[in-house]
Amino acid sequence: MSEPVTALGGATAEGIAKVTEVGPQGMITLRGDLAHKALAAAARTASGADMPGPGQANVTGESGICWMSPDEVLVLCPYVDVDDTVAAMRAALKKVHALAVDVSDARAVFLVEGAGAREVLAKLAPVDLHPDVFKPGMFRRSRLAQAPAAFWMRDAETFQIVCFRSHAQYVFDLFKTAAQSGSEVGFFPAV
Repeated sequence: MSEPVTALGGATAEGIAKVTEVGPQGMITLRGDLAHKALAAAARTASGADMPGPGQANVTGESGICWMSPDEVLVLCPYVDVDDTVAAMRAALKKVHALAVDVSDARAVFLVEGAGAREVLAKLAPVDLHPDVFKPGMFRRSRLAQAPAAFWMRDAETFQIVCFRSHAQYVFDLFKTAAQSGSEVGFFPAV
């Protein structure tokens, strides 16, 4: 079996925030009735996290659940476990109208971290990222310039971003430009 390769080989850039392409991440799209007990149990077993509410992410390290839409969540698990996790989810959901699909290799994952992370992301996404509005644990599907993406706050100075692998270079270049030293706008108060 070959070793997984990220889209950009772990590219990094640093300025007012640090931008890093994260190593392989197990990601499973789970669609169905999110209120169904069997579906919630399968997601919880796969990730070790409770089902999040709308606009939320329950993520710790490489594992968790992100709310994508009223009938979809993104289940995160270690990359090495994704095949077994999908198989277990499908077995648990065989009598439930649901879909569990491994999307790990179709996505790229980035971290934007540091005191300027909020400002960097705000330059690219049409989302109110003021600290009083967007807090750790919150999740959004949006756009970064012209690329669809999803992101959540891991902590007060760290965003984790998921985009299509085919957009990885474009998204990295956007972040690298938005994070250039000297590009501070100073809109957000110090947190």
